[in-house]
Amino acid sequence: MAERIKSGIKKHRQSLKKRERNTVVKSDLKTQLKKFEAALESKDLATAQALLKETEIKLRKAASKGVMKKETVSRKVSRISKRVSALSSEA
Repeated sequence: MAERIKSGIKKHRQSLKKRERNTVVKSDLKTQLKKFEAALESKDLATAQALLKETEIKLRKAASKGVMKKETVSRKVSRISKRVSALSSEA
């Protein structure tokens, strides 16, 4: 911690808190996406649709909290929705 100015010290402390929070959210998102991928691999439509809702909610919340950019989240949601619809048309 090279800063010796009060505002610099405070900013550093805030950045550490934010980094920790973001790490937790991103880790949770990765786990959720893995669950979703597993449901798609097993071709379980009902589970995939349920997980799609959960995943979309978590992604949008991450965007609203500033963990991810809104455009990135929109792209991810679009791609996973497309995969679920492809699975449903297959079945």
